[in-house]
Amino acid sequence: MLIYFVLSFSIFFGILFINMEEIPQEIKIIVEKLKKNGFEAYLVGGCVRDLIRGVKPNDWDIATNARPEKIIKIFPHSFSNNKFGTVTVLSGSEDPSLREVEITPYRIDEKYSDKRHPDKIYWAKTIEEDLARRDFTINAIAAELSQVNSSIVKIVDPFKGQKDLNDKIIRAVGRPDERFSEDALRLIRAVRFAVTLGERPWKIEEKTWQSIEKKSSLLKFISQERLRDELEKIIMSPNAARGIEILRRAGLLRYIIPELEEGFGIEQNKHHLYQIYQHSLLSLNYAARQNFSKCVRLAALLHDVGKPMTKKGEGPASTFYNHEIVGAKLTYRILRRLRFPKREVEKVAKLVRYHLFYYNVGEVGESSVRRLLRKVGSENIDDLLQVRQADRVGSGVPKAEPYKLRHLKYMFEKVSQDPISPKKLKINGYEIMEILGIPPGPKIGQILTCLLNKILEEPDKNKKEFLEKEVKRLGKMPEAELMKEFLSAKKQIENIELKKDEMTKKKYWVS
Repeated sequence: MLIYFVLSFSIFFGILFINMEEIPQEIKIIVEKLKKNGFEAYLVGGCVRDLIRGVKPNDWDIATNARPEKIIKIFPHSFSNNKFGTVTVLSGSEDPSLREVEITPYRIDEKYSDKRHPDKIYWAKTIEEDLARRDFTINAIAAELSQVNSSIVKIVDPFKGQKDLNDKIIRAVGRPDERFSEDALRLIRAVRFAVTLGERPWKIEEKTWQSIEKKSSLLKFISQERLRDELEKIIMSPNAARGIEILRRAGLLRYIIPELEEGFGIEQNKHHLYQIYQHSLLSLNYAARQNFSKCVRLAALLHDVGKPMTKKGEGPASTFYNHEIVGAKLTYRILRRLRFPKREVEKVAKLVRYHLFYYNVGEVGESSVRRLLRKVGSENIDDLLQVRQADRVGSGVPKAEPYKLRHLKYMFEKVSQDPISPKKLKINGYEIMEILGIPPGPKIGQILTCLLNKILEEPDKNKKEFLEKEVKRLGKMPEAELMKEFLSAKKQIENIELKKDEMTKKKYWVS
């Protein structure tokens, strides 16, 4: 109610009360210098949107009626290397997000031949003209610090962006067809803003939505890198699954991951409640709700991407043999096409390849677990288990982590632990034979076991000098006495191993 009142007040009077502590000193100084030199200066775009929402901005943009050469004169530590007149000021800030602050002269853009960048720009006279070229109303708001040390901010909002912020609506500035024809990346940005600005997705205004559907094919003009950047932001939002579905309904998904859309409407077999595409979204939804990593979310989304290609038969008895192998190849191709880093591509493809691993308590032994561990890599095991959890929940199974998955976690840790072995000793059997002048035989193993037990009790004694003295002491013992010490040491080592195993079992609640 208070936010609504403040926004309504600001819309009517054109001012907004903002906690000035939210505006960094570096930004205040830049604004003040521009004004002292007789120019206008406004905060614009995402930083204003976020300030109004009460969210800390990630970056800061300033618009001014000063031309680039004037800006550079005011700020000697600056540079401009683009045709849009943007000047980057080096603030000297310790904060990486504030070291480079962009100042852009008011401008008007004309014709976008590549559907991404304007062919020509003209200097505008007013901030209102500059705001008219921007993408969405919520990003077409400018804020002027009327007094740098004041908490009053004058708002310029010709397209009622504050009202759309309040109503949680994504609306194109002016004519939607023109905005999307100018820059086709705005098509996917509309979806990204809809799913990332709040806990629940925002509404895309009807005319804006109709234009997105009509202009969706323009997305093919956008580079794969830019599509990837927007897709990542959608995937990493709490509304990731909703974002993918909005992309599909808008006709955009076919230009990003057409392979995923092939699963839409395809039924599965008796083991699944949902169609392939639905199941993939539900799996991603679980991964997002659990705040799993980007790679896990991508694997959850793509883990069954190979099913449409491998489906045999119809109805409850249909099969998808080797869909995980085909899916891994498709995943690799999809992520490479979208220019994801090679390390991430390989990891996600591996998670897809092995998401169908088989494990039953008492049926699958340690050797099989070791083989899976070698194939997947110990660094990927937790991620693989998270993908399996997402797969289960996405299949309609209520329990994400049943007993057998917890038991598998225990087995992974058990086979990953270094065994209690004489290899830990700073001395070996050959050295013992040399010290005692004896040939190979059971006595060497007995002495090693006794030494191992000793250093398990007192690890700081695992030194060559001490161990050599112990070897000589044990070597002089009568055979019966050495056997007695050996059996005692062996039993204590077994007890240590047993306790360690019990602790690992307790960690995963298995027996």
